[in-house]
Amino acid sequence: MRLRTLQSDTIKLIATLVVATGLSACGFQLRGAPPVSSALEPLELICQSPVPTSLCQSVREQLELGGVELATNQNANYRLRIRDFAQDRRASAITVQAAAAEYTLRQSVDLELVSADGIPIIASTRLTTTESYRYDETNVLAKQREEENLQQQLSDRLAQQIIFRLAPITEKRLQEIRSNHQSTDTPPDSQPAKP
Repeated sequence: MRLRTLQSDTIKLIATLVVATGLSACGFQLRGAPPVSSALEPLELICQSPVPTSLCQSVREQLELGGVELATNQNANYRLRIRDFAQDRRASAITVQAAAAEYTLRQSVDLELVSADGIPIIASTRLTTTESYRYDETNVLAKQREEENLQQQLSDRLAQQIIFRLAPITEKRLQEIRSNHQSTDTPPDSQPAKP
């Protein structure tokens, strides 16, 4: 009986390894942030007040996990600015006693990516994420903890949105942006007036 169980476990393990290998070979990845192109390296991350440290740290961690080289001021080819953070909490459902039954949390932030020579790669863009939760005034402490956890989840989602915005920026796309920027900055040739 024990031998049969051992054989069954071995077969299950082999089947799992075969499926995992097959999925990785076809390019399957767990859901998460896409990779950021090495064309943006070295990248400086600038979080301007009042951006929370947790959001800035989450973006930094996702960049580092993606293998993006981060740099400081003079060594960076590109600057990622995160600023104008805002969050609010609003009652989205009311009980018959006119008390809040549900709250909606919202966080938003501005994102901008600029080259070291001042060319805007991603113009200032507002990113927003929201989440709702039921409120129970008989369990205030638990609901406060739930709200704190949701605020952290919202920060993590904003960080993912930032990474998603950076993902399509490849070397080819950067060259297109540079050539478009140069053609719009170059004044048209002045032609002599016809007599």
